[in-house]
Amino acid sequence: MHEHPESVVGWGTLSLINAGLAQSKGRSGFLWWLASIFIGPIATLLIVVLPKQPSSL
Repeated sequence: MHEHPESVVGWGTLSLINAGLAQSKGRSGFLWWLASIFIGPIATLLIVVLPKQPSSL
């Protein structure tokens, strides 16, 4: 179960980075954090490629 703990730490760190990146682009940090847990680097690519959400006033 714990054969590669460094990869678990890396995946968790990536998910937190993705959450922050998503929030900076006006998206839900929690939803992107959750998505990152499952799809990891693919979520990073999607966050970077998707345009910034317009701010609602």
